[in-house]
Amino acid sequence: MPIAPTVLSPLKTRHLRGLAHHLDPVMRIGSDRVSAGVIGHIEELLEARELIKVRMLDADKDEVTEARDAIVAATGAAAVQTIGGTLVLYRRRRDKNKPAAVKRPKG
Repeated sequence: MPIAPTVLSPLKTRHLRGLAHHLDPVMRIGSDRVSAGVIGHIEELLEARELIKVRMLDADKDEVTEARDAIVAATGAAAVQTIGGTLVLYRRRRDKNKPAAVKRPKG
């Protein structure tokens, strides 16, 4: 069952894009594309960091779009930005006892 994606205002999206600019990709997706293992690893990364950059290797535009949509549906993350084969994803931590890893602007 798909998870509802995180919805961000334009202000928050712009802020997160700025924060992600200096990030290096924390995961590279190869020829196997999006699998259960990839989704599980992305879940762990989102829980730990909240804002991540994922790089798809040797992917055309349609493959990147399909992978982004599959990841968003499976994790409930927001696709902050897609440039070429690079995806920027954000999801607030599900564990409410941990402080937020990313400061979001008000609004």
